[in-house]
Amino acid sequence: MPASGDATAAMAVVPRSSFLPRSQRRYAALDLALRIGAGQTCSQPSTVRTMLDQLEVRPGLHVLDVGAGSGWTTALLAWLVGPGGTVVGVELEPSLVRWGRHHVAAAGMPWARVEQAVPGLLGWPQEAPYDRILVSAEADTVPAGLESQLAGGGVMVLPVRGRLLRVRAGAPGAPREVVRLGPYLFVPLR
Repeated sequence: MPASGDATAAMAVVPRSSFLPRSQRRYAALDLALRIGAGQTCSQPSTVRTMLDQLEVRPGLHVLDVGAGSGWTTALLAWLVGPGGTVVGVELEPSLVRWGRHHVAAAGMPWARVEQAVPGLLGWPQEAPYDRILVSAEADTVPAGLESQLAGGGVMVLPVRGRLLRVRAGAPGAPREVVRLGPYLFVPLR
């Protein structure tokens, strides 16, 4: 099972090709975002690796994956948290929810699942707080609704206005820490 934050090992064990439409599988090794349907993409591997590294996922954590898509990032996170942790992936597009659920179940990590997101409600607040939140869609600002689901000291990685951010929640009453990581392109957060 995982070593702390070992995104490269996770990506070797949970291959991207298993989470792509058949027509896209031949491109799985390319460092490109690939279309998965419903106007959504599976992010390029180098971006996913950066996001996972910045998220600092460890075994046993409770993690939220916003914009689960095909389920690849949900399964990667599941491998990183191991059977002592939990991962909830949320996705708005019903066809991708079904597809993501299928892929995550096939990955054989029952401590992870994909849920149908509620339109107008970000995240999955009924199981908050989360130790880590990964957001794979671009926001205009750090969404307060997601930040409120982050545990004290927890980390959220998300793209905001073309920049990847790492947000670490402060202890109660303490300010958050925001680190800007560089330019990235994502589909919009809805």
